[in-house]
Amino acid sequence: MLQISVIRENTEKVIAGLRKKHFANAENIITQVLEIDTQRRQAQKEQDDTLAESNRLSKQIGVLMKEGKTAEAEQTKIQAKNLSEEAKKLVDKVNELEEQLRQILVTIPNIPSEQVPEGKTAEENVVVHQHGEIPNLPENALPHWELIVKYNIIDFELGNKVTGAGFPFYKGKGAKLQRALINFFLDEAEKAGYYEVQPPILVNKDSGFGTGQLPDKDGQMYYVGADELYLIPTAEVPITNIYRDVILELKDLPIRNVGYTPCFRREAGSWGADVRGLNRLHQFDKVEIVQIQHPEKSYEALEEMRLYVQGLLEKLELPYRVVKLCGGDMSFTSALTYDMEVYSAAQKKWLEVSSVSNFESYQANRLKLRFRDENKKVQLLHTLNGSALALPRIVAAMLENNQTTEGIRIPKVLRPYTGFEKIG
Repeated sequence: MLQISVIRENTEKVIAGLRKKHFANAENIITQVLEIDTQRRQAQKEQDDTLAESNRLSKQIGVLMKEGKTAEAEQTKIQAKNLSEEAKKLVDKVNELEEQLRQILVTIPNIPSEQVPEGKTAEENVVVHQHGEIPNLPENALPHWELIVKYNIIDFELGNKVTGAGFPFYKGKGAKLQRALINFFLDEAEKAGYYEVQPPILVNKDSGFGTGQLPDKDGQMYYVGADELYLIPTAEVPITNIYRDVILELKDLPIRNVGYTPCFRREAGSWGADVRGLNRLHQFDKVEIVQIQHPEKSYEALEEMRLYVQGLLEKLELPYRVVKLCGGDMSFTSALTYDMEVYSAAQKKWLEVSSVSNFESYQANRLKLRFRDENKKVQLLHTLNGSALALPRIVAAMLENNQTTEGIRIPKVLRPYTGFEKIG
């Protein structure tokens, strides 16, 4: 959530940033925010002045009584009482205006960094790095949704029977490959200085609000109504919320956490060729990295996280590219996002497998996640996270790119984890 002080002091910059994100009616909404804020501050001043005058008169009553000015003291009591009642009305007015302000602020996305390119759709994202050679597969190469049937490693029909579309079963070497990737990603994160946590996969409304999924993505999350809990769309939600309502010390920074969880997304309205097979699921496995950083070091940390994810893709021998998202293709909460895409040779297209993002203070403001600086002043921290990595499209690309006449080759780095060199 944007700080009201930022909107007040950098109005034109905020409006320009929201326009870059193609946020509708940016100027009108920011104008409305400032008007309510002005009313709120005026009401707060009236409340403070009224209470101060009431307190002043209350102190006078005792003096007047001692001086024997009973009639004047009684009159002063009436004035003080009237002022106290007026102050109570002003408290209600301030609270009402604060709630109006909050209701609007939660609908306003984060403003993008100056580094974010202009653009409205994914076609206008900017490729900043590319690595590896595109595999040259034979004409009869199969897409992964046919390979998984051929080698009986992932079963969509069984998943559809037991649960529904988008909830596959992983079987045999398919299940072992999933476990191998998860353990590989966790081990690599630990080597890079990330502290592992295993969070719950259900969160409450406050947690969903803290990281910005609620109210923005309410319809995309699975909701357990009886208990008012949500299935997580990513481990970012529970891990970042560890630090909700926390004030950290400088010595605590930076914080680096990693966690593996299944993730759940309704993906309402998704259809077509782009969602075949593993391209888009309702339940999938992901290892997530999260950083809590000093505001002056968050962009340095973002580059570090980007390079780390690139290193994972290189160890998996996958051709990939790094894309800087344009304003119109960014998430609600992000200030700057890099997408990592691997090339799927049988599908002949790039598949997003990771997003690494800096949210600056946007999430921290919702979370009330702060630190004490060198002068003991309390300030908001910056939060970052990234997929390191999401499994479905990694598996899809690995299966397609590594298919041979003898079977599917397993990358060397994974063989100690799988216990086998090929599927087939």
